[in-house]
Amino acid sequence: MSGLEYHPTIKELPLGERPRERLVQYGAGALSTAELLAIILRTGISGENVLTLASRLLARYEGLSGLARASFGELQRERGLGVAKAAQIKAALELGRRLLVTSPQERPQVRSPSDAARLVMAEMGLLEQEQLRLILLDSKNRVLAIPVVYQGSLNTSLIRIGELFRCALQRNCAAFIIVHNHPSGDPTPSPEDVAVTRQIVAAGTLLDIEVLDHLIIGHQRFISMKERGLGFDGQEITR
Repeated sequence: MSGLEYHPTIKELPLGERPRERLVQYGAGALSTAELLAIILRTGISGENVLTLASRLLARYEGLSGLARASFGELQRERGLGVAKAAQIKAALELGRRLLVTSPQERPQVRSPSDAARLVMAEMGLLEQEQLRLILLDSKNRVLAIPVVYQGSLNTSLIRIGELFRCALQRNCAAFIIVHNHPSGDPTPSPEDVAVTRQIVAAGTLLDIEVLDHLIIGHQRFISMKERGLGFDGQEITR
């Protein structure tokens, strides 16, 4: 075992840190995506508890949207999965997809920056790497999907605005909200954040897809760039 990092099993964790017990006590909405996936997977593998396994899979596939796109064969070849766990993941994701398709009224609706932040802050506020996600919305501001578009060091000069709108066009969304995190914990926008937001808003005007806001997530707090008038010159705050 020398040189290997030890991860305590779920049963070795305090009750307040076990995903299933947290769901029972606080409800599913209080759990991170990794915790929810861990409940579906149920068990980990030698040297890696189920929560670590879930986090590794989400990082490798860049979130739930990447897991959904992965083939069954790709998933079953992952260390710690196999046929049964790959089937569990695919089944759970398909149930979620069917719920969105058949019951649009059940989709979360974004009415304010706080509504949007609540969808991602518990998870993104703890990330050690920067991520850029889009909250894709229909014409009634109901959530269609929240794909991860970029991960890693987000040098704004490397962000391809066309890539953001490709995601929006693929889902035929009416509007979206940009979200990215600052691993330092300080959500204060940089001049580069303001500049790239202005470019994205201008592109949205040309493509008739409204950019409703750009949220920056820190540790337990966030900033709405639209509320501060940064990158949204002359636009109304609410839609």
